[in-house]
Amino acid sequence: MPVDLSYSAEVLDLVARTEAFIAAHVLPVEEEFAGDITAAGGDDLRRELNAKAKAAGVFAPHAPVEYGGLGLSMSDRSPVFSAAGLSTFGPAALHIGAPDEGNVHMLAHIASDAQRDKYLGPLATGEVRSAFAMTEPAPSGAGADPNQLSTTATRVGGGWRINGRKRFITGAEGAGFFIIMARTAGGVGDRGGATMFLAPGGTAGISVDRHVETIDKAMIGGHCEMTFTDVFVPDEDVLGEVDEGYRYAQVRLGPARMTHVMRWLGSAQRAHRVAVDYVRERDGFGGKLADLGMIQQLIADNEIDLAATQALLARACYELDQGEHASDSTSIAKTYGAEAFSRIVDRSIQMCGGLGVSADLPLARLANELRPFRIYDGPSEVHRWAIAKRAVGRARKAAERKG
Repeated sequence: MPVDLSYSAEVLDLVARTEAFIAAHVLPVEEEFAGDITAAGGDDLRRELNAKAKAAGVFAPHAPVEYGGLGLSMSDRSPVFSAAGLSTFGPAALHIGAPDEGNVHMLAHIASDAQRDKYLGPLATGEVRSAFAMTEPAPSGAGADPNQLSTTATRVGGGWRINGRKRFITGAEGAGFFIIMARTAGGVGDRGGATMFLAPGGTAGISVDRHVETIDKAMIGGHCEMTFTDVFVPDEDVLGEVDEGYRYAQVRLGPARMTHVMRWLGSAQRAHRVAVDYVRERDGFGGKLADLGMIQQLIADNEIDLAATQALLARACYELDQGEHASDSTSIAKTYGAEAFSRIVDRSIQMCGGLGVSADLPLARLANELRPFRIYDGPSEVHRWAIAKRAVGRARKAAERKG
């Protein structure tokens, strides 16, 4: 039975309209402000672009239909998110950027009815932004190893009291609410024992202390260091069950990794197109640069990396749409895609020579946007470790059955 990798006419139309919207309303702003979304207006810009996206019918393609979204499956999101990713401001414009997109997905699957009304509704419609507060400062604290979680939540009358520090919390400045991961059982280094809590941004004891400067500039609200001091969260704002936070986080992590791949795939495609257009027109060495064998190898390697990433992404999205955990396929697609995108933009810069590292082309700043993906949502090394661990586990089980 053949595998159908085609998209419906409705999805293809949405992709075309998204590309047109990005070209007309988003890319000019990104170019004007050299990819710095804070300088371009931050939340004010987001609200302006969100309104235009709604008018164009391309807003929140992932969000539930009852909240004004288009309710696309993971597979159908892929080409739409990639089209939005042609601009580094595109995800914010369509309200599909991190961490809001992943938080919408998680709340839609986990939140109670009351929590959906209080938190999911305003988030899905773009009324507010959100942040996912999990990562913590070194030397101890949750990072690539979530078992190092040190922020604590202690039960008190009517709810919980949260204390701890967080770092690299994307979108924290100006967030309407936070999803806070805190330890409710065990100690630092123990597996499990985490719980997720919902807290409005203005809750007493929540402090955004500083922005951690990073090389990427397209995330509204920055990547911040935070302190939670005796933050009270009532029982009704516990997200999911107590001590099951890591299990619930998996609802978010796999799909969020794939939507990251989708968005930055668009940026990688843009970098490749810029380079191909340049070498197609540039004279040198008796002809066009595009006619030189070494340039053709760079072009071909970019095409291969793009095609391979799309194939791995399609497989992972298919498994997620089937309700599978998709641990291996999402880790593989995320690791390959993150590294492929860096290779693509690097080759593209090389093809464009001096212009490639100048501000006259977007390639250098696209490189700065793409490079962190090898760390965000799990470093490549951690994903490789997990992939290998699962492979060895399968081999051991197979040997036991055979024995």
